[in-house]
Amino acid sequence: MTLNDIKPGQECRIVDVNLDGATGQRLMDMGFMPGTKVKIVRNAPLVDPVDLLLRGYHVGIRHHEAKGVEVEEL
Repeated sequence: MTLNDIKPGQECRIVDVNLDGATGQRLMDMGFMPGTKVKIVRNAPLVDPVDLLLRGYHVGIRHHEAKGVEVEEL
């Protein structure tokens, strides 16, 4: 299951970041590390971004980035 599959209001735990290059490194720099809890706050009404609550702060990422983050439901 990926972060893109989680609905607003649900929480999950990051299992792995499956993105290479600068995008994967950027997400890891922002705190997307295995074991981190994430709550989906909302999806944008049109296309992007996905608003997340991660380590006490809000972050917005694109759907194609969220598809590269493997998670498990809590």
